[in-house]
Amino acid sequence: MSVVAQVAVVVAALVHVVVWICEAFLIGRVHQSMFGQPAQDVPAIRLWAFGVGFYNLFLACGLVAGLVALHTGQELVGRTLIFYISWFMLAGSVVLAVADQLALSRKRNSAWGGVAAEGIPPLVVLLFA
Repeated sequence: MSVVAQVAVVVAALVHVVVWICEAFLIGRVHQSMFGQPAQDVPAIRLWAFGVGFYNLFLACGLVAGLVALHTGQELVGRTLIFYISWFMLAGSVVLAVADQLALSRKRNSAWGGVAAEGIPPLVVLLFA
């Protein structure tokens, strides 16, 4: 796997770790700036955000496990994990883009930063692997 793809794996994992921390533990602080949710909605979304935050952590862990496998002689296992999770993340960014266009939680065209952060690193992985 190319160096560019491996760097993109690390970037994708880091993005998902940051989002895990924000969703699972800092939702009361980042609700408006990161997710466009007013303070009065935080109690209603806290459980959802906690769970989704951990999904992001598990995705990051899968990418890290794939890199470890790749570098410890288990190339097929590593590539399989990295490809599957990269496709999963890319599909998640498409779902976020669709939700944004449907204005499901805030006004339309306000989630493109999240779409890019979630989708570009795994797309780079898939293009350069």
